[in-house]
Amino acid sequence: MTPDPLPTNPEVPSALTDSRSANALRLPSGLRVLCVDDNEDAADSLGTLLTMVGCTTVVTHDAASALAQVEQFRPQASVLDITLKETDWDGCRLARTLREKPGGQEMLLIALTALGDYASLERIADAGFDLHFTKPVSPAELYRVLNEFALNGRPGV
Repeated sequence: MTPDPLPTNPEVPSALTDSRSANALRLPSGLRVLCVDDNEDAADSLGTLLTMVGCTTVVTHDAASALAQVEQFRPQASVLDITLKETDWDGCRLARTLREKPGGQEMLLIALTALGDYASLERIADAGFDLHFTKPVSPAELYRVLNEFALNGRPGV
């Protein structure tokens, strides 16, 4: 017996949008978000979640692919893993490079990583990230910060 296929046009769960629900959220609809993680399942799942709530997403699994997409896609926010399989790139180097691109100063940079030790947090902050989440991130918390960014722009800019 094969499982039912996933819907091709998933709807946002009503628990997230029904104003009578305690979990109702304003969703970051229309925001362009770049998701980069070498764990393909994690990256693809995050991209799917963000697409379900109305974001336009590009998902890549390495820094080179992400950089190849940036000029055409022009992300407003990027969610980056820190530890990538590439030997000469990690999420911190990618964040610094994104900041140097046109529009990079206005982009919201979010580190989403398993790293939570003090030295890693310091390195993440020094790379120019606005926020750090330790995996797994609560979708509601991610939606909240993306909404706040969509309404108010990058903190401190």
